[in-house]
Amino acid sequence: MSVTVYLCGFMGCGKSTVGEILSRRLRLPFTDMDSFITEREKMPIPQIFAEKGEEYFRERETEAVRLLGERGGVIACGGGAMLRSQNGDIAAGYGTVVYIDVPFDVCYERIKDDDNRPIVKANTRESLEEIYNSRKPLYTAHSGICTNGCGTPEEIADRIISAIS
Repeated sequence: MSVTVYLCGFMGCGKSTVGEILSRRLRLPFTDMDSFITEREKMPIPQIFAEKGEEYFRERETEAVRLLGERGGVIACGGGAMLRSQNGDIAAGYGTVVYIDVPFDVCYERIKDDDNRPIVKANTRESLEEIYNSRKPLYTAHSGICTNGCGTPEEIADRIISAIS
């Protein structure tokens, strides 16, 4: 049986950065879910949103949660992947879901100028904070472990390893 760790949290919380470190330390493969979807769809996420809509993209996330769970490894989920309880249930069936909890202001500073995030481009700082606040309880509900996302990526990876060991 393979080991699977899903990292979830708001955009900019460090899922990909921490995930790469975690995968090296655990000697597991690493997959960034957004990159996985982009490769399968052969188009960037903003184009998927523009041409096929957010609902289509969310369906691709559900597929990715399942397919990547079958593969195992460390998976950095997209910021919206664990919003569906179905995805949380699927992920929990394959492994451990870890919520990286980072204050909104920190996330915002990391994402505010990122053109590859359709939700960021379509919203103001205030509306992004509302999205953050509405998602936080869902991340908590759909994860088995919540870890403080403040500190260096190495420190966060160490906390996750301690929590899952």
